[in-house]
Amino acid sequence: MAIVSSKPASNPGDPGDPGDRPSRANPTPPAAPPQASEPNLLAASETDAERDPSQPEESLRPQALAEYIGQKDLKAVLDIAIGAAKARGESLDHLLLYGPPGLGKTTMALILAAEMGVGCKITTAPALERPRDIVGLLVNLDPGDVLFVDEIHRLNRVAEEILYPAMEDRRIDVTIGKGASARTRSIPLEPFTLVGATTKAGALTSPLRARFGLVQRLRFYEVEELTEIVTRTAAILETPIDTDGSAEIARRSRGTPRIANRLLKRVRDYSQVKADGTIDCDLAHTALELFEVDRVGLDWTDRRLLSVAIENFNGGPVGLETLAASTGEDAQTIEEVYEPYLLQIGYLARTHRGRVATAAAYRHLGYKPPRDSAQLALEIETDAEER
Repeated sequence: MAIVSSKPASNPGDPGDPGDRPSRANPTPPAAPPQASEPNLLAASETDAERDPSQPEESLRPQALAEYIGQKDLKAVLDIAIGAAKARGESLDHLLLYGPPGLGKTTMALILAAEMGVGCKITTAPALERPRDIVGLLVNLDPGDVLFVDEIHRLNRVAEEILYPAMEDRRIDVTIGKGASARTRSIPLEPFTLVGATTKAGALTSPLRARFGLVQRLRFYEVEELTEIVTRTAAILETPIDTDGSAEIARRSRGTPRIANRLLKRVRDYSQVKADGTIDCDLAHTALELFEVDRVGLDWTDRRLLSVAIENFNGGPVGLETLAASTGEDAQTIEEVYEPYLLQIGYLARTHRGRVATAAAYRHLGYKPPRDSAQLALEIETDAEER
């Protein structure tokens, strides 16, 4: 998100505008060209919340808390917070949302702003490199506005220091001048709600995390919830789909709405080219097999990691660097992209000696689990307890 924005100054003496041309009968000296205006460093550019909600991508997001599918516990907490804030005529308390990507943190921030009847400004922490970036956003907020900062764990130290008094006392402290003549000026702010989103809550500094009045975790979605989401998205995209087709896509979505919507669009493409455009269970199964997404959501790379561990290293233990070299994948990519889901569904385990493919992974890939799989499971459990 660009923080600096400026509008080009119009030149009244521009010969391209016939209404501004001086009359020959009564010539007047041309006006001095206006000085180019300084960029308005305090004006934020258009945000996601200010774009046309009728656009297809934007319309996939629910617009009200009642339309938001899943996250029942989170919705119950926020419903109480919204009702209490409205009754007191105050802004919402600052909110920290954490959890894996694709679970609806940005959507929830937009819904909070809509429920409170206020605006929402969206930015990301890496975009707030300089102090004037965060100051510009804060001083331009209207009363009660929601400021959504994605990847808030990546805020630099200076931006955090500016946020501390802004969140607690609704003011920012600006230092003017240098040396002995330096002085500090406090600028009051309108009441606002900071909604921070992160996939790494532990990476936030303790002072910043302590200033959020609400800290809520978004969990992975159940298949039934994802089935509703797929059905709703298909209706918005005007794609015919039956319940079994929605459930087939939901089962392969890794518990994540973003992945579910992505897979639905790929199946829709397949159905329009290879079939009559209607999605049922068989068609969804065929399409997703073509895209190499299996019945539990594993793609080609996931299966490759497990099969290499099983075939080349007897199921493990195998070190991360060794696994990366054997598969041709980057070690960091394996650790941050592929491993979390494999660990979550119990197909991979971490021990102090390395990664181990579990008996469930053997069965899923069609291998016969080793005879000592029970002992292997016991060793994994013992290692986890020791850690």
